[in-house]
Parts: sequence; structure tokens; C-alpha cells
Amino acid sequence: MTPRCSPRLAAIVDALPLRPGMRVLEIGGAPGAAAKVVCERIAPGGHILVIDRSAKGISLIERNAAAEIEAGLLSVRHTAAEEFALRQGEPLFDLAFAVRVGAFDGRYPEAGVRARDRVRQALVEGGRFFVDGLPE
Repeated sequence: MTPRCSPRLAAIVDALPLRPGMRVLEIGGAPGAAAKVVCERIAPGGHILVIDRSAKGISLIERNAAAEIEAGLLSVRHTAAEEFALRQGEPLFDLAFAVRVGAFDGRYPEAGVRARDRVRQALVEGGRFFVDGLPE
């Protein structure tokens, strides 16, 4: 069964300045509910790469977003945010976002420093990074 986007997650995606043709990086995106909604907003010509540190999470995304992967709108990569690096020749991203990811919410400060640096390196000049889940 494909996961539905919760009202909270839908509101987060609605707040992102998405448009057709964008390249988007989602960090920690299992099981793929947000990514599927993002695909609708960035088509045609856009692409979302979802990274997740969990192999099980990647498998869930591959199963839940098989149609989007087949269409070339979505791809996945098994990696932690603090280890993420663009592959040779891979284009930069226009926007990145993370929802409740430990490297960005203060749970793992050292990993957070490395992860923020990795995300910055993957964004175009002026690219924006949105984080939800910061401590209150």
C-alpha cells in the first residue's frame, strides 16, 4: 500500500517553492510519501533525489514510488546526509529539504555540521535548504 501524505507532511510540501523543472534533494525521505507529491509539482522536466541512511527505507521508497522512478522523476540513494556527495557529472540541486532528520534537529550536532556542509555543496548558488523538526 502506498503511504499517504499526512496533513502535516502535505503542509510542509505545500510550503516549498516548487515549480516544474526543478531538481530537488530530499534528505531522509522514507517511505516516499512527500517525494511522490513533490514529483507532481516538479513535472515536467524535474527530478527529486531522495537519500536515506536506512536500507529498509530505500527499499520502501523504491516500492512505493516505482512509477515515479520508472518515469525518471525520482531516484534514491542509500547514504547518510553527512556522507552525501554528488556523483561525478551530477547536476546541482535547486532546493533541498529534510523533515525530522536527526542530523538537522540537534540530536547529532557533529553529524549536523557535516551534513549541512554536504547539502550546501550540492545546491546551486542561491539554492535553498528547508528543515522541519527543529527543537522547540
